Formats: sequence, structure tokens, C-alpha cells
Amino acid sequence: MKLQQLRYLCEVKRHNLNISATALALYTSQPGISKQIKLLEEELGVEIFTRSGKHLSKVTRVGEDILAIAGEILNKVERIKGLASDYTSPTEGNLAVATTHTQARYTLPNAIAGFVPKYPKVSLTVIQGTTRENLEAAENGDVDFVIVTENFEIQSNLVVMPCFKYHTAVLVPKDHPLTRLAKVSPQDITVYPLVTHVFGFGFNTLDSTSLGKALNRTGLKPNIALAAGNADVIKSYVRDGLGVGVLADLAYDSTLDSDLVCLDVPEFDDFYPASLGIRRGSYIPGYMYDFIEGFAPHLKRDVVTEVMSLPSPEAVKEYFANFDIPDYQMNHRTNIVD
Repeated sequence: MKLQQLRYLCEVKRHNLNISATALALYTSQPGISKQIKLLEEELGVEIFTRSGKHLSKVTRVGEDILAIAGEILNKVERIKGLASDYTSPTEGNLAVATTHTQARYTLPNAIAGFVPKYPKVSLTVIQGTTRENLEAAENGDVDFVIVTENFEIQSNLVVMPCFKYHTAVLVPKDHPLTRLAKVSPQDITVYPLVTHVFGFGFNTLDSTSLGKALNRTGLKPNIALAAGNADVIKSYVRDGLGVGVLADLAYDSTLDSDLVCLDVPEFDDFYPASLGIRRGSYIPGYMYDFIEGFAPHLKRDVVTEVMSLPSPEAVKEYFANFDIPDYQMNHRTNIVD
């Protein structure tokens, strides 16, 4: 049994049992992968994959167990490499973060600004995608960690730690009629077309947002004129008079967006978690601990180390149950324009 054979197994599963795609990703030949898998099956005396002609069709029951153990072995190999690298070159390495546009644009810059001068020899990559794409990248080990801002079902191979809470912002131009109201309700907002995030861009549906919850309570139906996955695009549409903007408040800066008014809508007081996910069993070098703490100061090295050792997502949730998770608010909301 060779590590290369185990790696081929895991990569074949990752590429939906497509050996051609696996070979392309690994810069090797399709016959070579097929041969090594067959040799391993012969050595073990079991079929890991069932076949339909020359193609793999599914993973066998015993194959699922073998793949799970193979993944653990390969993960430990990477941890050994990481430990050695951290010992010999503690300020050198790579760090890849997967997140959405809003996080990359608004919350990561401060952490990056403090990190880069301290670790100039660490190659830092920020990958933007949908929440689903980002989670898959973290689960597969393609990135070191993922930052998400949606409620989602925690996968067993991810350790998810809360970073901060955010709220919903309702934005309008300064001359908008809603700015003349002392109190703004969902009913007032739905009189106008809405410009908001794409529902289902990651996992969210309208019903899971503060907008959807408030509208459900009142029985109102929104007129969503435009939806986008990019908060800057939403704000541009609002500036152009295309509708009332409903988006994450962490994308609103009262100085940079001084031409817009962030309305106070009491019904939208629900908060949402922004979390950081790391693949369970991953080795965390010293510079990554520093980056995490720079992004979420309460996630200090001893906290992250302890949480990474917990056995299940439920245990992690229980650990953070009594934590005072900070609120991410850069702005003071008001309905009145001076």
C-alpha cells in the first residue's frame, strides 16, 4: 500500500469518480490511476469501486470506510509536513482563505493589513466564491479556512468558530421619502422596489433573512426589483434610484457611504453569525493563529487549539454557548438627515 494510491482514491471520489478529470487535476495519466487503484484493490482483496464497463459507477460500502481512513491518513501526513515546516521556517508558508465578496471587501482588509507586514514571506491568497463553493473548498482541503456569513448545516469535518454578529441595513439616498419618517416599518419599505442580496447565493432563502422574517410576520409580499451577490453593486443600484437597499450592515460605512442613509427598522434587529471554519484535524502553523486572532480577537491560540480538539460540531457549539460574541457595527443608524 502506498500513499500515492490513497491519494488517488480520495481524488477520484472528489472528482465524482471521473478518472479523466482526476488525471487532469493531478497532472498524470488516466491508465496510471486506474492501474494503481486496481493494484490496491487486489492487495486488499476487496472492491473499493463498482464498475460499469470501463467506468467507475459508485463507491462500495467497504470502499466508503476505506476512503474515510485514507482521508485521515493523508490529513495526518499533511500535518507532519506542516509541523516540520513550522519548526524550520516559522515565518514562511502559504495561507489560503475562502470567503464571499462582502467579507473580502469589508472585514478582511484590517486583518490583512496587520498580517502582511509581520509575515512578508507568507503567501496569502483570498478566494471569493459562494458560501457553498467556499465550504467545499475548506472541506476538501483546498483552502486553509473559510469565512461564512450565513446559517448553514455544519459538516462533520469542519470546526466552525463564531467571529462576530452582523445585522441587516436598509439603505436609501438622502432625498428619499423614507428619511422623513421618524420610524420606518416593513410596511413602509415594501411600498418601494427592493434591491437586495441574491437569495440562495450560498444557502439562504428569503425566509431565513431578517427581511423575510419581518415580512412573514406582517404577511407582506416584497417587490424585489433587483438582486445581486455583490454589496457594492447593491449600493450602486440604490444610488441610481432603482430601489431600497437591504443588505448586511457590515457593508455600510457611514463615511464612505455618506450619500446614503441607513434607516432604523426595529423589525430587522435579528442578528446573523459570521464564522470561521477549519478542516478538522488540520495542522495550524503559528502565522495562521496570528491571522485568526487578528480577524477575531477572542479566537486566541489557546481557544482555537482547544476547540480543534473537540469531538463534534455539537461540542463546539456548546463550547461557544457562553462566549460574548462581538457585534460588527461600524455605523450609527438614523432616519433623519441633518
